[in-house]
Amino acid sequence: MNASSLMEDLSHSFLREERDQVVPSPRDRRSGRARKDDYSHCRPLFDEMAFLPDGHPDRRRLRERLILELLPIAEHIAARFSGRGQPKEDLVQVARIGLMKAVDRFDPGMGGDFLAFAVPTVMGEVRRFFRDTGWAVHVPRGMQELRTRLSRATTELTQTLGRAPTPTELAGHLDLDVDTVREGLLAANSYQTSSLDRPVNDGEGSLPLSDVVGELDSRFEHIEDRHTVVPLLEKLPERERAILAMRFFDGLTQSQIAERVGISQMHVSRLLTKTLHELRGRLKA
Repeated sequence: MNASSLMEDLSHSFLREERDQVVPSPRDRRSGRARKDDYSHCRPLFDEMAFLPDGHPDRRRLRERLILELLPIAEHIAARFSGRGQPKEDLVQVARIGLMKAVDRFDPGMGGDFLAFAVPTVMGEVRRFFRDTGWAVHVPRGMQELRTRLSRATTELTQTLGRAPTPTELAGHLDLDVDTVREGLLAANSYQTSSLDRPVNDGEGSLPLSDVVGELDSRFEHIEDRHTVVPLLEKLPERERAILAMRFFDGLTQSQIAERVGISQMHVSRLLTKTLHELRGRLKA
């Protein structure tokens, strides 16, 4: 599940939980008991603060009191996201910033419940935090949003198809071209990274990841050249082919080749020059 959809689910879940706490049960109403986590006692403070002008010392005092009273909302949301790749202390701070914005923006004159207003506001602040700082490698905003869409589409198609969807199926589902989908899937790999010092497994003596990660073989770039040149070499006379092998594969000098073949060094030089010239010409043809 991606961060965006997870946050939306959390928002609805949190609202349900908090409303269950805010609205007393019939048994509580009959007994006259109030739930300890309802924030109904904060409504008069909002009403009082709304009548005070900006900059009034009592308005600042009321604001600070409201924030302190409502901090459990921010801490509750932050706690739900602990262990998801970001330090809990950072999540708490971000959620508290969202709570302060909710307190400043809530207008009691519009009616409605503060909790219903605050949760989306705090969630939006946490969502921006994950979006802006949750990526191990910075990618464009459009790619971050595409990753969220791809994650949702993958979940939907997996349930429908009974298997992981292909890039072509994702492209058709989202009405995108396949290259854009592939680019989005590649960008998703930048969301989290692993240290090269991380052990491959939890057992003792486990090798670090850096010791088992493969690297690009420099010989790959010569594969095409080899497949092109080998047929041309096979068409050379046996002596010329042997001279090329001794010079460029065995590393022998022209004098050593001349001694082995039984010809002069000058003759070896002329044969090498002629043979290489012919090979270049055939390659260009």
